[in-house]
Amino acid sequence: MSGHVEVNPKLAPVVIAGRILNEIYSHALESHPEECCGLLTGEGVGRFDAIHRCRNEMTRLHRQDPVVHPRGGERAFHMNEFDYLRVQRDAEAAGARVTGVYHSHVGAGAYFSEDDQESALQELYPFPKVDHIVISVIDRAVREVAAFRWVPEEGRFEGRTLVVEAQ
Repeated sequence: MSGHVEVNPKLAPVVIAGRILNEIYSHALESHPEECCGLLTGEGVGRFDAIHRCRNEMTRLHRQDPVVHPRGGERAFHMNEFDYLRVQRDAEAAGARVTGVYHSHVGAGAYFSEDDQESALQELYPFPKVDHIVISVIDRAVREVAAFRWVPEEGRFEGRTLVVEAQ
């Protein structure tokens, strides 16, 4: 990987319901000055029917071992395992699945960083084929939002704009 992934405005946007996007924004603002993280569930790829907040464990991990985890929750996220396993189990029981992961960037743009990419490509990553939504929070306000999708035939992520679903 070389560098972070930016939005390509020429690609078709990812569609999301306004209520889901508003809940993501609220989570990002409430979590400030730390990054928020959570999951989106739905019945198929690119379908976001529900939002599930998860706890960001990065500050705790950093305090326990700053060598292994050099950054705290202000600059990184580590989703609580019990939270995401519960969401995954409940979604499957309801005939849905995890279709997206979201997190915020505090004081930075809505791009998919090298760390974000490395995390999403780990062999044991629990959600390998989902969209990733990144929310930019600068000066306690949401500034940007973008979606990132893995393109297996090209071996890379691509960035797309996010648009609110027409009612």
